[in-house]
Amino acid sequence: MNSPKRTIIPFGPQHPVLPEPIHLDLVVEDEKVIEAIPSLGFIHRGLERLVEKRDFIDFVYVAERICGICSFIHGLTYCIAIEEIMQIEVPKRANYLRLIWSELSRIHSHLLWLGLMADGFGFEALFMHTWRLREKILDIIEETTGGRIIFGSAKIGGVRKDISSEKLAQILEKLKNYAQEIREITNVFINDSSVKHRLVGVGVLSKEDAYILGAVGPTLRASGVGLDTRKLGYAAYKEIDFEPIIETAGDSYSRCLVRIREIFQSIEIIKQAAGKIEPGAIEVKVTGTPNGEFFARTEQPRGEVIYYAKADGSRFLQRLRVRTPTFANVPAMVKLLPGCQLADVPILVLTIDPCISCTER
Repeated sequence: MNSPKRTIIPFGPQHPVLPEPIHLDLVVEDEKVIEAIPSLGFIHRGLERLVEKRDFIDFVYVAERICGICSFIHGLTYCIAIEEIMQIEVPKRANYLRLIWSELSRIHSHLLWLGLMADGFGFEALFMHTWRLREKILDIIEETTGGRIIFGSAKIGGVRKDISSEKLAQILEKLKNYAQEIREITNVFINDSSVKHRLVGVGVLSKEDAYILGAVGPTLRASGVGLDTRKLGYAAYKEIDFEPIIETAGDSYSRCLVRIREIFQSIEIIKQAAGKIEPGAIEVKVTGTPNGEFFARTEQPRGEVIYYAKADGSRFLQRLRVRTPTFANVPAMVKLLPGCQLADVPILVLTIDPCISCTER
């Protein structure tokens, strides 16, 4: 009996489901994927090289533009690296403000992903309602920073803007109301039979494979590995009581559940931070130039991001290297695809929440 004929089907870089350009060569037998070969590099912008031309203080603006969706945490991680090199002690209030904006970033990123996922399996009404709620989170960010996507509030030595006690109380009240609306929407992702049909048991990543392949973030935690870089205690996370959100099935549904549960966890973290934040300075004066090197690690919505900065005492860094969570999750994505149906490929690609401009810089 003749074996099925193998065909190579190009997927991307332009595709109705993909928010950013990623290209895969899919080797298929009939409708079954046998192998997936990724190809990156369509939007390389050379941002790391700019450290040789931009003052180390000004470069925080470039770091924020590595990725629009998680811009604040990019800027924060860069600031942490430089502050460690220069031994700058950031004021306690500034660290709490950094935490609050980081968690608001996580909420809006996860809501964006949920909308894209709904669009991926053709649920357009769910997509629009999810993004409607995301706009309300962006409104809070705009009220406190002046920006909606690029905050511009992180700086070496602290933050540029403060949040008054009255405003914090208003934010908590708004988040309390939003939580109920978000729960109504996310219950569709959790309970709707058509959604579960597309996600449950699809794209299973075992705990061992997730760990060995170096997956990070919700992709890793959905396979039962409880690693969350926030537990290192950067910013004010050491003062906050929380545990990593974990699911054990390792399928697309689990990766969806982790992100949904993290939305409500982020609201609780913000509530804790608002109850513990104390009056004080929000920045310290930065004098001198950095001389040394440091690895900074933080938790973006997609997972751990690493910044390596090296300085020689001049105004310009010698080297900056960024390891983004999408780059770490690509091997896991390639592992998920063999054995799935061709129609499931867009969903499986989306489940790692790929940010290609972030990855390629």
